[in-house]
Amino acid sequence: MSVQTKARKPSAARPATIKRAMILAAGFGQRMRPLTDKVPKPMIEVSGRALIDHTLARLETAGVEEVVVNVHYRADQMEAHLKARTHPRIIISDERSQLLDTGGGALKALPHFKGEPFFYLNSDSIWLDGTRDALADMRSLWDPARMDALMLLASSVQSTGYDGKGDFMMDQEGHLSRRPEKRVAAFVWAGVQIIHPRLFEGCPNTPFSTNWLWNKAIDAGRLYGMRLDGLWMHVGSPDGLRAAEAILAEL
Repeated sequence: MSVQTKARKPSAARPATIKRAMILAAGFGQRMRPLTDKVPKPMIEVSGRALIDHTLARLETAGVEEVVVNVHYRADQMEAHLKARTHPRIIISDERSQLLDTGGGALKALPHFKGEPFFYLNSDSIWLDGTRDALADMRSLWDPARMDALMLLASSVQSTGYDGKGDFMMDQEGHLSRRPEKRVAAFVWAGVQIIHPRLFEGCPNTPFSTNWLWNKAIDAGRLYGMRLDGLWMHVGSPDGLRAAEAILAEL
């Protein structure tokens, strides 16, 4: 299998200043049922802390000052939970009237980013850093002259709670391509990326997936990846939740 897995070092250039982020928190969390019958998935607790609070803590430590959170399913609960947080500052993107999918939700929130690159995260993105800080490394590696998006990638065979065939192939320069049919890819998206707003030019006016954006960036040779130096935990099901809690309990 000709997949490059070599980790690349961040650039020695001054890291980009990325002070804004978006967390996706609007979905129904169907794979988490019955836990999501009464609470939205981002509020499910992992080791005594809501999923979204794990993510917000990461962003606060990284110096992110403003985070857009989209809401739809049990939106009132999400808003009430987020009101208690002062850092980073939370902006609600209301999708009560229509769920816009992962790409459409980001498009609706785009004016908040003022034309600047931003972190984009799933609310269930939990990981343990190894010797390096993932968000700091992504900032250092980010190069808007070459990139429209930079994805944090985890090992498809060593991640907890994930049993798929992987998402992407990555070459020595960090360019990403889709996993070919009937092949296994070394990397899975860990639910974190940096996106430049220009990638949304020409996007659909209806709800759409971020897959549309990724395919566009791949076609232009501008989708890049960075391998996580650490362990990604996919908290996508009750089994994944239990596995993540078992790991975190050992820390």
